[in-house]
Amino acid sequence: MNTYKIDGQCFARMLLGGAAMLSNHIKELNSLNVFPVADGDTGTNMYSTLEGGLASINGDSIESVGQMYRKFARAVLLSARGNSGVILSQIFAGIGECLASYDSVGVMELGEAYKNGIKTSYASVQNPTEGTILTVFRESTEYAVNNTDENSSVEDFFKLHAEEAHRSLERTPDLLPALAEAEVVDSGGAGYFYIAEGMYGVLSGKVEGEIKLNTEKSSAVLDIDRFTRDSVLEFGYCTEFLLRLTTAKVDPDTFDINIILDGLKKLGGESVVAYKQDDIIKVHVHSFTPGLILSEMQKYGEFLTLKIENMSLGHSESVKPKKKAKKKYSVVSVACGEGLSALFSDMGADYIIRGGQTANPSIEEFIRAFELCEAENIIVLPNNKNILLAAEQAAKIYEGANIHVLPTKNFMQGYSALSVINPGEKDINSNISNAIAAAEAVIDGEITRAVRDVTIDGIEVLEGDFMALGGGKILSTAKTAEDAVMDMIEKSDVDLCEIITLFVGKDVDIDRRVELTGRIEEEYPDLELTVYEGGQEVYDYLLAVE
Repeated sequence: MNTYKIDGQCFARMLLGGAAMLSNHIKELNSLNVFPVADGDTGTNMYSTLEGGLASINGDSIESVGQMYRKFARAVLLSARGNSGVILSQIFAGIGECLASYDSVGVMELGEAYKNGIKTSYASVQNPTEGTILTVFRESTEYAVNNTDENSSVEDFFKLHAEEAHRSLERTPDLLPALAEAEVVDSGGAGYFYIAEGMYGVLSGKVEGEIKLNTEKSSAVLDIDRFTRDSVLEFGYCTEFLLRLTTAKVDPDTFDINIILDGLKKLGGESVVAYKQDDIIKVHVHSFTPGLILSEMQKYGEFLTLKIENMSLGHSESVKPKKKAKKKYSVVSVACGEGLSALFSDMGADYIIRGGQTANPSIEEFIRAFELCEAENIIVLPNNKNILLAAEQAAKIYEGANIHVLPTKNFMQGYSALSVINPGEKDINSNISNAIAAAEAVIDGEITRAVRDVTIDGIEVLEGDFMALGGGKILSTAKTAEDAVMDMIEKSDVDLCEIITLFVGKDVDIDRRVELTGRIEEEYPDLELTVYEGGQEVYDYLLAVE
């Protein structure tokens, strides 16, 4: 079958097919690590990103490609998480810019749109690296564009695009030596290949039947018995909704979001997050009287989605954020594990975003944190190289404060940066420069078990060995996590250091911890040792030497 024009419904179905194919390979994508560590999350991040966009159009019957794609691209941006997820969202954003005015599109319009996707995605990364999702998308797009013309069918374009995506993926180890040494292909590039293959599969008829977005969540079942007939409403309701501004009630183009914010606060709303994109208002609010809020909001438009949850039942917002007064600056930090989260909060972080490796927060989660801080300046500690890009994109979107994203790539750097941020310092730039300097000076170490055999940088790693990772490299291997810690310290330039900070993982028992701290104190009596129960998963120990 040759198709020469596709409309919004067809394109939406293709995107659903891409998501379905990606979903089938999440586990495989998560395992495509350079380092043999069980902390891969590329597949999870890319699917969550795509799922957020598709949820906004799932069930719609939008005929116009432009209308559908604008809605999809807007939602996928807010859902973006992880570097590959953010880059994927920028690919779709670039495509969407060119499709905005079309009801249906053919090969020539698709070619221009996909070329704009290359431009937008490369511009979103400060130092674009070849051999990644960027390369796979660029090469597959260029190949499809160069081998089609006005007489080509849409099937021709997407067939060539998917075929070259596979070939480009196979070439990624040639561009990144680390991939070749680990004998893997790029995980983000592999994720994009599966999306392209799924989209073409739907268009060509290889994928038949109804395709539905899997919106089931792995959350625990609510215990409704936690609120009985004798209970008193203590925490109120968490209310979230999408409101479409309507011309019958307001002018959507000039509508001021402050009208929404002021109205919510007058009605006693707390933990308010509200922002406007085009003619849609997204709102999150805690209130004892959600009915009054909904009546007020309906003065400006109509609801697209609506969710109200009793916070006494312990749903996803069981921890109620504290209300913050307006101040000079606040700190937002990403942390994983109860111990690390509590420590960062005690050290002065105003808002903790729960996340880390394997649990990357979305752009929308950062925006919500910025709103809740209510500060003129916000210092952000991503504490993970795979979260940094999402934090930077959120900073570009948010206009309610000056956002300063520090390039902290792990929790040890975040810990060191946070330790020198002085609440009494009026000069925000001084605080930032001191924090960056502290983060760069720390010697970081991560101790975890290898999940496969590999040789990297001349170091042979066997499955089951414990590795000491630091500065993006494997420093040493050992048969126990404790031996790996000692090897890491020995290989560090401790003669110039004064402090060792040890963060103990969730699965380390007290006997192992006591044994290790005793060995460190005995061999390095001149160094001050501080131990925290971090509670982090995957990594038995995190280590900061300063």
